[in-house]
Amino acid sequence: MAVPKRKTSRARRGKRRAHDALKTPGLSVCPQCNELKPPHRICPHCGTYRGKTFIESVE
Repeated sequence: MAVPKRKTSRARRGKRRAHDALKTPGLSVCPQCNELKPPHRICPHCGTYRGKTFIESVE
């Protein structure tokens, strides 16, 4: 059975995990209310998407 001959150092372990951090989600600006929203989604503030209203009252 394969067993590591030496302990993996903190630096080497950290280099391997360098890309595992969470990234900030991409956000776009709503053209109706100018609030930040996820792209290709209904705006949670005003309830519109591509000029159409889908949610009447958002409160």
